[in-house]
Amino acid sequence: MAHLGSSVEYALHCLLWLVDPANGQPSSRDLAELQGVSPSFLAKIFPKLEKAGIVRATEGLRGGYQLARPPEAISVLDVVDAVEGRKPLFDCQEVRGRCAIFGGEPPAWSTAGVCGIHAVMLRAERRMRGELARSSLADLAATVDAKTPPAFPARVQGWFGTRLGKRVEAKAAAAKGARPSAGSPRRG
Repeated sequence: MAHLGSSVEYALHCLLWLVDPANGQPSSRDLAELQGVSPSFLAKIFPKLEKAGIVRATEGLRGGYQLARPPEAISVLDVVDAVEGRKPLFDCQEVRGRCAIFGGEPPAWSTAGVCGIHAVMLRAERRMRGELARSSLADLAATVDAKTPPAFPARVQGWFGTRLGKRVEAKAAAAKGARPSAGSPRRG
């Protein structure tokens, strides 16, 4: 958890769309395009979320992702650890034992116990992890829902539905050997 990068942010934003089952089971590509982020980048995040038991993938034309647990049972810390791995906030380099005066042989008193700087960082990390553990995906969704206009969820559901419809149409056309419709790119 040395630095929480954009992967955590993208994962949390995507998971918020999975809280409402009415959104179906969107693919990582659909979620990426909905939010204007790189589909290939998201495609690397979702296997980590799946391995951690946060999402479940379904196969097939109508397949995609859904939450593997209720949103109340998924903490922000679960997501951070799944995406970033459990890394320490601070990596102490034990600078205190490198003083030039010690001539390469630090006295025991200089390195006894936990480094004071490291101790502060350990306390900060415990507090941060505690807060992330207390905050659930359901809590985040409630905060977002409070800001969202009432008609917006239906627009998103319609957008996901349109995407699914286009995939179904394309698959049916391919199965029938149909020619692309006017305006569709032709393969040469």
